[in-house]
Amino acid sequence: MAKSLYETLEVNENATADEIKKAYRKLARKYHPDVNKDPKAEDKFKEINAAYEVLSNPEKKQQYDQFGDSMFGGQNFHDFARGQDAGVDLDEILRQMFGGGGFSSSGFSQGGFSGFSGFGNQGFSQPDLDTHAQITIAFDVSILGGKQHISLNNDSFDIKIPEGIKDGQKIRAKGKGKSYQGRRGDLIIKVNVAASPEYERDGNTLIKSFNIPLKTALFGGKIEIKTIHKTITLKVPQNTKENQRFRVKELGVYDRKIGKKGDLYLKANIILPKVEALDNDLVEMLKEKLPQTV
Repeated sequence: MAKSLYETLEVNENATADEIKKAYRKLARKYHPDVNKDPKAEDKFKEINAAYEVLSNPEKKQQYDQFGDSMFGGQNFHDFARGQDAGVDLDEILRQMFGGGGFSSSGFSQGGFSGFSGFGNQGFSQPDLDTHAQITIAFDVSILGGKQHISLNNDSFDIKIPEGIKDGQKIRAKGKGKSYQGRRGDLIIKVNVAASPEYERDGNTLIKSFNIPLKTALFGGKIEIKTIHKTITLKVPQNTKENQRFRVKELGVYDRKIGKKGDLYLKANIILPKVEALDNDLVEMLKEKLPQTV
């Protein structure tokens, strides 16, 4: 079975990934239009890039090794590439055959090389191997921190959620992005924080409503309240008003810049008793004694 992509890169069909890469770099330097002024160099350069786009990708290489030049109608890749209509380019052909990104005359796009910037170091600008994703975490996890399990591209792992992360912030998971020639990019995760039915967040401040019986609001007392961080006992003074706020220091959101937590504000929600549940004599007394003015 003819396999002319290997001929294009001047390697044999048993060449290793390193040998393919080395051959590609040698030929790309030789035929790059900025270096080689031969009018035919640009076409040769495109063919080299196209061949490497396939042979450097394990999935594409597997397809090509299976079907060979039958993917090009049985033609040698060189003849196939040169025989295309003027309105059709190799980029579109590869995309149709293999899916994913192709290349341009100045380098790869959509997951390949982003362009050439001269021949210093390895000679080529590096592809963007970072992958972007989003997750949604529970409100409590955004305050306390924790772990979130991620499944992506046949990979499964846990990431650390830092304490106090805000909605829309990003986390970078090193080495969990796309791979290319033995290198791995990072996974950049945008974190969306689910709304909480109990809490509001204002910067590093948390606000939470708590229920208080009318008797405690009138005469004072103690209320046990479960917060995100711990359960506390709040001392409520007499004549507490609806929506009156009580500040609890350092039970808010952790601020990594200053190394301490913000405050928690507890907002009183007075629960009125049902009249029908009260003693009749008390009801009559209240009707008689309660003031009419606000």
